[in-house]
Amino acid sequence: MPYALFDGDRQIGPGLPTEVEAWKQALQAGLISDIPVSDEAGGQVLPTGYRVKETREQGCAPDPAWKLPDEIS
Repeated sequence: MPYALFDGDRQIGPGLPTEVEAWKQALQAGLISDIPVSDEAGGQVLPTGYRVKETREQGCAPDPAWKLPDEIS
């Protein structure tokens, strides 16, 4: 099942095959400074409201009105 970046309940990134790829997208977008390690106890790594989770459908597309920070001109 694919994973994507979400802002609240709204998908803002494309569905990617693995959770690691979704985290890498958040890193490339400048939302995080490092990819979290699963066995490390840590706090909030994404800005409040953002999360990476499984998408329900393969064909789920991101909200076209939302832009990642590096896409805003």
